[in-house]
Amino acid sequence: MALVLPFTDPSCDAALPEVQRVLAAHGVVALPTETYYGLAVRPTDEAALRRLVAVKGRPPDKPILVLIGSREQLAPLVGSVSPTASLLMELFWPGPLTIVFPAAPGLSSLLTAGSGTIGVRWSPLPTLQRLLVHTGPLTGTSANRSSEPPIDTAGAVQDALGASIDLILDGGRTPGGQASTVVDAGEHPQLLRAGVISADRIRTALERAGYTLSS
Repeated sequence: MALVLPFTDPSCDAALPEVQRVLAAHGVVALPTETYYGLAVRPTDEAALRRLVAVKGRPPDKPILVLIGSREQLAPLVGSVSPTASLLMELFWPGPLTIVFPAAPGLSSLLTAGSGTIGVRWSPLPTLQRLLVHTGPLTGTSANRSSEPPIDTAGAVQDALGASIDLILDGGRTPGGQASTVVDAGEHPQLLRAGVISADRIRTALERAGYTLSS
């Protein structure tokens, strides 16, 4: 079974050495986000990405989102930032909004699913932000088998995935509810998934700046 460590303020710093050790060994870490528990590996670690896909039983045509802990961590992941993306970042980051950007050259096809794009979210969760500042960007796909419900406790992650992953950071029960909102912020902004931030809020923000949101 996976090792479980507490991950609540201020204990998150104590978990950092073990997180770094697991990540360096191509490991998979389950951690709490602002919605549900997610599965984290380094997005530049092809071996770890393959493990992640196997753990989830994830189809190859489904991309994997990446979590960041600061605006500066975005640059190595994306090829460009459109005016629409800049606006959404200004208004809704950090927060439960995943923005889809053109992917930077060289990113793994396991992240992009061959789409040429990458979904990125700046988490508003303070403990997770602090961790990401130290580790760099990490994947944030939900901690569940593909097609199964998302998970909101460390115990449930252990029951479902403990035999297949290396470390679980126990931050207590996550808020659950809706998943993050997903918007493709390309030339023609598109709502890909409704979520915590309503489509109406996104649409209103874009329309005030002269953009139209399709769905």
